[in-house]
Amino acid sequence: MIGLGAAAYTAWVLEVVLSTGLNPIETYVSELAAQDRPLGGLFRATDFTAGLLVFAGGLLALLRAARHPDHRRPWSLLGWAGITVFGAATAADAWLPLSCTPTVDPVCAARETAGLVPATHRAHAVSSSLAMTGALVGTVALTVAARRYRRHAPLARHGPALVVLALLATAWTLTAIALFTAGRGTWALGAGQRLQVLLVALWLGLLAHAVRTERRT
Repeated sequence: MIGLGAAAYTAWVLEVVLSTGLNPIETYVSELAAQDRPLGGLFRATDFTAGLLVFAGGLLALLRAARHPDHRRPWSLLGWAGITVFGAATAADAWLPLSCTPTVDPVCAARETAGLVPATHRAHAVSSSLAMTGALVGTVALTVAARRYRRHAPLARHGPALVVLALLATAWTLTAIALFTAGRGTWALGAGQRLQVLLVALWLGLLAHAVRTERRT
């Protein structure tokens, strides 16, 4: 499930071949799923699918840990809890879309600043923050668990590099968002956020591969 969720989480790359009308360097990934975008329904569906699959995978891992005492290790439990939160919040994002695209529509940006947009804008910001917080907690904790408990060899070997890159991409994204909110331009906000979500998806794919490999052996 985690692997399929990771694949669905990269559906935004379809913007390379589809006409979305948005500049991937400057715009939020979530703007692809905005209600005023012609392909918004497609991206909301893929977000929901990704979130649901990752949530189910994380929840199953937590239930498995509850049944097997040898799996109840702090870093592992924290990591799977983070992944589960990430999945749930990502699925919620699909039901709380933006109504318009603030990075390309000055009217939308002004309405958002004045608080004249639907409540889903604020709710979307909360769910997106929860999703990325859960993802970062999960990636860090499960990577630490893989190395500390000598499990999931591919994750223990390659996970740290992906985690460091994801944290750097997150710092870039948060800085760009702060500058955009302050009216100082986008500072390649879209590129930073797309790199961030791509690295999370790659890490999820690596996690799925590591779990599958360990079960086979």
